[in-house]
Amino acid sequence: MKIEHSYTFKSIPREVLWRTIQDKEVLKRTLPGCKSFVEVEDNVFESELGISIGPVKGIFTGDVRQVDRKEPEFYRLLVTGKGKPGEIDADAEMVLLETEEGTVLQCLADVKLTGILASVGQRVMSGIAKVVIGQFFKEIDKEAKQLV
Repeated sequence: MKIEHSYTFKSIPREVLWRTIQDKEVLKRTLPGCKSFVEVEDNVFESELGISIGPVKGIFTGDVRQVDRKEPEFYRLLVTGKGKPGEIDADAEMVLLETEEGTVLQCLADVKLTGILASVGQRVMSGIAKVVIGQFFKEIDKEAKQLV
């Protein structure tokens, strides 16, 4: 399943947005349903998220790795997660584009699902993923505005 989502952080310089999304305490506060987010090695995190949107309900545990970092414009997220509703395996390119308005963060993800997550259907899961990503970006926006 392919997911594309972008968000414009108005009046937020790219360097400020980069620092915000690299701060593990900010990530812990802003990830929807985050119960824990612990760095286990450089740019590798173990996480636990509780998600309850439509047919997707449950606790997911997983690993998040940041690779191919090109500060302040690009990184890839490799995410694996398991929970009662199924498993998630995602590879997401995160692109930060500086514009006259501020910074646009584009998320281009390739996601593989198993279990109930896969049986729900791509359109439903794509919609749920966009809701979660949208919530996350809005919270990051609030955090970044405090640094400007």
